[in-house]
Amino acid sequence: MAPPRRVLSEVVGVSGATAGLEISPMVSERASRQAFLGVSALLFAVSAAVTIVWCRSMSAMGGMPMPGGWTMSMAWMRMPGQTWPGAAASFLGMWVVMMVAMMLPSLVPMLGRYREAAAGRTGETHLGRLTALVGVGYFLVWTVFGMAAFPLGIALAAAEMMEPALAHGVPIAVGVVVVIAGSLQFTAWKARHLACCREAPGRGRTLPADAATAWRHGLRLGLHCSYCCAGPMAILLVMGVMDLRAMALVTAAITVERLAPAGERVARAIGAAVVGAGLLMIARAAGLG
Repeated sequence: MAPPRRVLSEVVGVSGATAGLEISPMVSERASRQAFLGVSALLFAVSAAVTIVWCRSMSAMGGMPMPGGWTMSMAWMRMPGQTWPGAAASFLGMWVVMMVAMMLPSLVPMLGRYREAAAGRTGETHLGRLTALVGVGYFLVWTVFGMAAFPLGIALAAAEMMEPALAHGVPIAVGVVVVIAGSLQFTAWKARHLACCREAPGRGRTLPADAATAWRHGLRLGLHCSYCCAGPMAILLVMGVMDLRAMALVTAAITVERLAPAGERVARAIGAAVVGAGLLMIARAAGLG
């Protein structure tokens, strides 16, 4: 028979090894989550800082005074010596960085839910890569949105510069766009896409831990998010795409309706405030306020 001390030592050793096996995955998961949050915070800080610098540089250059008492943003103009492809590339770069700064606060919880759905089917390192792939797919959708917004903005700016009568009506048109954007907050269409942004992929659901699924999930999130944010982004585009105040308000509205406990009610409250602001803008532009 083995001595009592030796038996006790072996029991303690086996128990310690078992505890180590149980604790190690927990420690690894915690470290992975901390790394994910740390990288997200760093990416947000860098993109926000770059966006602020770009916005201030745009403000320093001023804009073009237009008939009707408003100023056209420099975002829709070429810099001296700049080609149109160069202007498009510059705008798209600013747009992508701006989208990262604006959307990341509400995207991080969505990425967290993806990580929960894919966890357990892959290692933590691979999960980090898949999470990054979801983010790339998500922001690719917003990049395409920016690619469509630039030529539309250029065309409208050119028309307004050539037709003074059209430029005179811009302040009222901006108010109308704001009212329409606010009204969208009350629709079932908005509620459906907002629910997808708040809940996808759904509690208790699991997802395959492979690149194709991660890519499709990112694209799907980006599409739902762009549909859900159609109203706020329309407001940003007409109010001034590089206006820090408008950007901050839109970011706050998007983040709150995604993260607040009663998101749909919050969305409707935001819609009511936006409609009121749009009506006030129309009244002022028409000389009634």
